[in-house]
Amino acid sequence: MKHLSLPTGIQQWLASVFRDSPLNVQIECAGHPLLSIEGTTQTPSSLLLQIHHPGVLRTLLLNRDPLVLSEAYLQGYFDFQGRVEDMILLGRYLGSRVKQSQQALTAWLQALTLPRLPSKQQIGNWLQQWGNHTLERDRESIQQHYDVGNDFYKLWLDPLLVYSCAHFPTPDASLAAAQEHKLDLTCRKLKLQPNDTLLDIGCGWGALLRWAVKHYGVKGYGITLSQEQVNFNQECIEAEGLGDRLQVELRDYRNLPKRPTFDKIVSVGMIEHVGLENYPIYFQSALNALKPGGLFLNHGINSSEKWDQSSVGERFINRYIFPNGELARLSATLTAAEEAGWEIVDVDAWRIHYAKTLRHWANNLAQQAEQASQLIGERKLQIWQLYLLGSAMAFEDNQMGVNQTLLRKRADTQWNLPLTREWLV
Repeated sequence: MKHLSLPTGIQQWLASVFRDSPLNVQIECAGHPLLSIEGTTQTPSSLLLQIHHPGVLRTLLLNRDPLVLSEAYLQGYFDFQGRVEDMILLGRYLGSRVKQSQQALTAWLQALTLPRLPSKQQIGNWLQQWGNHTLERDRESIQQHYDVGNDFYKLWLDPLLVYSCAHFPTPDASLAAAQEHKLDLTCRKLKLQPNDTLLDIGCGWGALLRWAVKHYGVKGYGITLSQEQVNFNQECIEAEGLGDRLQVELRDYRNLPKRPTFDKIVSVGMIEHVGLENYPIYFQSALNALKPGGLFLNHGINSSEKWDQSSVGERFINRYIFPNGELARLSATLTAAEEAGWEIVDVDAWRIHYAKTLRHWANNLAQQAEQASQLIGERKLQIWQLYLLGSAMAFEDNQMGVNQTLLRKRADTQWNLPLTREWLV
């Protein structure tokens, strides 16, 4: 096959970028072989990168950002052949290489001679601003993620639609069993009693609330920013006859009652949407709404390192999956809780459990790929698979963790909990 003729500087830049690739990489441009790299590992996997228009190289060079390939993929200008996990590994590798590679200046100038992409939507202009977690922006971010449609999530979540880390009592437990175990463990940690009032901040599709109402006899109140989730919860409440004990509404945590109203409060997988600048408001809002003697269980993902909003992985998730999401180190979360007036009762690390959960989700989605593609499109489906597997790998590599933190008001000087930890496991 005839090789594509590209300016020498661009070819040298590509060779520099991929020089120490851990994978065997073949690159084609417009159907012509462009570059062949042997991986540095002992038994490297292989990837074929197919660039369908030279404008992708132009944009990649001018932006020097691997996310150009993600956007090009969505617009049909880029494909890859090989394992999704290997593409994720290559993306991690390219994150620093694209910016630090040699021959960049010459290649950048020569890139200007390449044709532009014939696209109405500009590729490469997507670096969103973090922070500014206003009520309106948070509502838009949540709806963009969760309002993709309940039918899509039903394809790969467990039957209860629990979209957060499961807890596996045994290594071979099913996803459904692990999610039920997680719901019950969470309820036990909160020491729920009949007729307790339980607030769930960011209640999702309501699995935890319905479990608590049915198994512990509480009165549940859930808030979410997703209209799709409100509608789903209302259908479940009516179908299961829970209208006198469970209520879910569209509400932001900043609009919670400012007086003690609830016996127990729980928040699972919601703090990732709050934003670091709003941690004081988040923890203060829960503190104000909790009755004396109550408990607050906060379940959230933490970054193992200082959060880097400019990293390839963070920007990928921010653009395509969780707009405006932010992760903090566990220490920052605990400090914010203490400064708001909370006493830390217990911290429970679930990192390995989330890696297993994400693997289950990714496998389920792969098995339902045909139906999922009909709902959201083949290329968006691939983005979701990259997200789920990439997140699983991040937990496995200890780049992220997830923790359940049990809190009580520091002002509650009278201890009302057991002296030993048996009730927490």
